[in-house]
Amino acid sequence: MSQAPPVPDARRVAIDALVRIDRDGAYANLLLPKLLARSGLGPRDRAFVTELVYGTTRMRRACDWLVDRFALRELDPSVRAALRLGAYQLTFLGTPAHAAVSATVNAVPRKVRGLVNAVLRRIADADPAWPSDGVRLSYPDAVVERLHADLGPDAALAALEAMNDRASATERPDGYVQDLASQWVVELVEATAGQRVLDLCAAPGGKATGLAQAGATVVAADVRPGRVGLIAGNAQRLGIAPDRLALVAADALHPPFAPASFDRVLLDAPCSGLGSLRRRPDARWRIDDAVIDRLAALQRDLVDRAVPLVRPGGTLTYSVCTLTRAETIDVALHVASAHPELVALPPPGAPWVPWGSGALLLPQAAGTDGMAVFRWQVP
Repeated sequence: MSQAPPVPDARRVAIDALVRIDRDGAYANLLLPKLLARSGLGPRDRAFVTELVYGTTRMRRACDWLVDRFALRELDPSVRAALRLGAYQLTFLGTPAHAAVSATVNAVPRKVRGLVNAVLRRIADADPAWPSDGVRLSYPDAVVERLHADLGPDAALAALEAMNDRASATERPDGYVQDLASQWVVELVEATAGQRVLDLCAAPGGKATGLAQAGATVVAADVRPGRVGLIAGNAQRLGIAPDRLALVAADALHPPFAPASFDRVLLDAPCSGLGSLRRRPDARWRIDDAVIDRLAALQRDLVDRAVPLVRPGGTLTYSVCTLTRAETIDVALHVASAHPELVALPPPGAPWVPWGSGALLLPQAAGTDGMAVFRWQVP
């Protein structure tokens, strides 16, 4: 008689995902759909796994603080993942203690159930006694310190708290799901019918398709052919005609376009993503000062390559979904020094706030991603 397959368990799937994210460096948004597709779980349990994995990954440092006060021993990756999962349910998800502890204990091998049970019960009964905002809000100290220095302590703390909220989904009129901050950047490009527009770093295509829907003729470029395929798929789903949105696999550091050939150029540059951590739970653990400095140097180079592509009277829009001064104000200062002929355009109004010669959208201002935008006109 054949043995029945094991009953799918949401917490076991979540623990597997957490181990792979932490130990193997897997990206949550790429790993989780694959695990869920073969999990055998129903829609409700899949949603629960997503909440557990994203939430526990986001609050990893805080969960480790809770666990390490009581574990008092070296922990196997799967045991640590289970304890983080339980701590997240107890402290941040509001799961009743008896349910969080018993369900998590049942999701681990028998030989470690006593340990997991004991540690989680201690966590359930104890005051967290957070030693710092970095631990309480679960960010690396380097991120907290950088934003404190760049934004000021009050704005930084509010931004860090806001980016621990769940990301909301906003649907454009054409059905594409895109954060409002990105939609507002598209509006600030001010593309109109008859204009030729270049989106230099276009994948996955949200801004490029938005520009095309505004009536412009858009060239969407990205360095990796696979990512250009993402733009193509999104354009096809939205019913955008190929003559309205041309796709090019091209390196923005070596753009294969004639000088002064575009009315509008959008450079939505690669960045640290410190404004979009609501939807990227594992990104905060991949960012440090060296990453930010490297990206800022790349951004300056990209702007230098973009400027010659704008025709006289046209505009260049630079946007990044981050909050650091190095990737925003300092890049604009570089533009002012290297391209003094450019005229900075006025910043948009609220909920944006003036930020150097451009504008900053803090995540707490309107419940969006954090974003910075700068615009220049070529005389």
